[in-house]
Order: sequence, then structure tokens, then C-alpha cells
Amino acid sequence: MLKRYLVRVVFLALVGLTGAAQTALGQTQTTPARGAIVIDLTSGAVLLEKNADTPIPPASMSKLMTLEVVFEAIETGRLALGDTFRTSERAAAMGGSKMFIRSGEAVSVENLLRGVIVQSGNDAAVALAEAISGTEEAFAVLMNQRAADIGLAASRFTNATGWPDPQHRMSPRDLATLAERIITRYPQHYAMFSEAEFTWDGITQSNRNPLLGNGIGADGLKTGHTVEAGYGLVASAKRGERRILLVVTGLESAQQRRQEAERLINWAFRAFETTRLYKAGEPVAEAEIWIGAADKVALAPARDLIVTAPYGMLEKAEISAHFSEPVEAPVAAGAVLGRIEVALPGVTPVSVPLVAMEAVERGGFTARLEAAARLLMKRLLAAGEG
Repeated sequence: MLKRYLVRVVFLALVGLTGAAQTALGQTQTTPARGAIVIDLTSGAVLLEKNADTPIPPASMSKLMTLEVVFEAIETGRLALGDTFRTSERAAAMGGSKMFIRSGEAVSVENLLRGVIVQSGNDAAVALAEAISGTEEAFAVLMNQRAADIGLAASRFTNATGWPDPQHRMSPRDLATLAERIITRYPQHYAMFSEAEFTWDGITQSNRNPLLGNGIGADGLKTGHTVEAGYGLVASAKRGERRILLVVTGLESAQQRRQEAERLINWAFRAFETTRLYKAGEPVAEAEIWIGAADKVALAPARDLIVTAPYGMLEKAEISAHFSEPVEAPVAAGAVLGRIEVALPGVTPVSVPLVAMEAVERGGFTARLEAAARLLMKRLLAAGEG
């Protein structure tokens, strides 16, 4: 599969060496959601976006930020799943969706997490906030600090639950960024998102995610609903090696939310293909070395080059390696010397840095003589052509 794609070598000045994500592949697709984003997480390609950077009331979808703070505290050892806390009267009295904890009851962090993830319990979210920061208000400060640390540019938190507040906002893109982080950074906890039900104090509640168990590969994450926010969902589905992440907000009913989310996930899997064109470390080109212990150095992608495109379009891909040569020795192994780029009609080019596969030391006297001879020969040839 990989060898079908011919790399065309282009000698250019070194510019734009960092990888560029694909964007907006499916802009002909529409959605009734007020805001939406669909991403192929395998490649990072954005398949659809609508008002993706507009801050919106996230409702209970913002509990993903509460979970991020708790997961990070567990990862750093400040908290453990088996730790228990006596819940406050304030937490137990929370309205809306509930785990139904009682004031003064000792509850473990693990059970509170399931109360948030499976049951969307506002009481469980406040109990976790108080366990970490003492008060929900102090926890909201921590949420905002954490959001800044992980690059959520359009988010502001005033509480742990998503309870309506004019200052409590997240954008669909921030929700997607947060969901991807939870999936990739905390796989040991992510399994909770696919649990069908959870029982606490004799009360069994089903997972509120409407996509679980419907055969499309869905395995998380979080619903949200208030009168102001409408019906929203952050969802992820995995089929084979591909994972699709979706955020929809502002839908009119729970039924519309389920149908639209399922439709967009199926569309993302059916209308696009994702392919690894080259593996990290696989040689794709050679660059000439100037006054080195070796004449050339092999170049390879710094990471896997993975591309998402509409089905059938990959046959039209133009793949090129961009670098300047000769490269003056010494060259360190792993040094960025250029980029490999994939261009497709109507798609933002995707690029990955090209790095030296091995170190090349500066050459000795003989290498300098050979370099001088090559330079002289080039000048003589150029003069002859003139």
C-alpha cells in the first residue's frame, strides 16, 4: 500500500516545517446543530465544522472538564480511585440529573466518577469538586487554570456541573480538544464511558449517551441539555483503526440529537478513508551532504504520515519532499531538514517534518578536497553551457 505513492523531490528553501492538520474536508455537508465539529482522530482531519469556535452554553458536556481535573489529580498521585469522602449537604441537594448521594455519606472517588460519567450526576460532580478544592468555587478556578494549560481558548468555567450561568461557556472545538485528551491520555479511565448502567444506593440508571449499543462503534463521551443550550453531545466511535470524534450542540430534542449524531458518525466513516502513507523512520529521500564524512543522508518522516480524504481521492494525491541541499556537515541524527507534503484537490496540504536518519560528521581533508573538486566541476560545466 505504501509503495504505491511516489515521492517527488522538490528542492526549496526550508519553510513551514511543522505538521499541518487537514481542515474542513466535508464543508458540503450540513447539520441543523447550532454548532458542530467532526474530526477523524486517526489523522487529525476536520471533516465538518459549524460555528466551531463560538462559545456556547455547554450544559453537562462541561463535566468533561471536571473529569479532566480529577483524572489529572489521580495521575499525579494527589487522588486515588479508592479514596472516600463524606459528601456535603450542598452536593446532596443539587438539582437536575443526580447520582442520589446522601449528605454525610462516605463515597469513593471511583463511584463518584461513575456517578458523573454514567448518570451525569450534578451531586457527584460537586462532591468531586469539594473533595479536590474544598468548595465548588475554588474548583472552578482550578478548571480555568487547567483549561489554559491545555489550550482551551474559548472556555470559561464557573461551576463543576454545567449549571446555567452566563459566564460558563465552551466552544465545540474546545469540547473536541478536551474529549480527545481524555481518550488518549486516560485510557484506563475512558472505559467507564462505555458502561451501560450504574447502580448506587439501590437506584440503577442507564448511561445517558444515546449512541452506546447501537452498532456504530460508539464508546463515549457526554450528553448535555438545558433550555438555553438545547440538546448536545460529545461522542466518539471507533471502527478498526479509525476513531471519529463528534460534537453537536443546540439541537431541538433528544431524538434529533441521537439521529443527527448517528448520521454524522456514519457519514464520516463511509464518505472518507484514512490511510497511513508512510511510517515514521521510513526513508523517502536522500539529501546531498557538503563536506561530510558521507556524501548523502537518508531522510524519513518524523512521525507517521496519515491522511484522510474522500473515498477514491487518494489516487490523486501528489506527495513531495521539500528540502534544500547540499546540507552542510555536521548533521545530527533526527535533525529536521525539510518536510514531506501531501496535496489533494480542494484539501489543505498535510505535511510532516523530514529528519536525518543518522548523524553525519564533518569530513576531513579528503572530503574537503572532493567537495572543492565537485564545486569546480559544476562551475566549469556552467561556464561551458554559457
